[in-house]
Amino acid sequence: MQPPSTTGQLLAIVLLVLPGLTYQFLRERWRGPVAAQAEIGERVLRAITAGVALNGLYAVLAGPGLVGAWRRVERSGLSTLAAENPRAVGLWALLLFLGVPAAAAAAVSYRERRRSRSVYRPVPTAWDYAFGTGAVGGPRFVRARLKDGTWVGGWFGTRSYVSSHPQEADLYLQASYRMGADGSFVSRVEHTAGIYLRMADVDVVEMVNVADQGSTGERDDSTE
Repeated sequence: MQPPSTTGQLLAIVLLVLPGLTYQFLRERWRGPVAAQAEIGERVLRAITAGVALNGLYAVLAGPGLVGAWRRVERSGLSTLAAENPRAVGLWALLLFLGVPAAAAAAVSYRERRRSRSVYRPVPTAWDYAFGTGAVGGPRFVRARLKDGTWVGGWFGTRSYVSSHPQEADLYLQASYRMGADGSFVSRVEHTAGIYLRMADVDVVEMVNVADQGSTGERDDSTE
């Protein structure tokens, strides 16, 4: 397969491919991942199909104008046409490559959401949902049972840190607590600088509200 050798050939490839890629990208963004479309080949094929459909729509709605613009590009070159009518070229590019594909993706996504019983949320994992910036609950106690049965725990506050997708799940709690055999919080470890938990070593992680800890549940955001 030979690469494009003229401006017209390059423009033809962009016109054929880019609308479909824009449509497919926005559909995946608004709809969310689908198991049947995880393969890259499937996604590329859908983008090409969408591009063919959109270009067919362009030909039906604005065929004569597009043909005339194409002939001017072949005759004088894209740079000359852009220099003579920069606003018109920019407007057509935004409309054909972004505007129409985005509108089509939005319309199809809206129609599917109205018919679907499930709701897509752009949060990749339950781990990100529980500890992400939009997580409900704010600062709280966290306890974890290791694979050997030992309980560890501490305070998840403003100075704590949590990994996010696609990194391996791990957690830094800014203060460590002594734990009972049943997973209860006993007392804060003196001079604690925090505790690091690697989720590969953990069986269960539980978030505990401050109110449920009684006198032990004092806020732990202060600096020692």
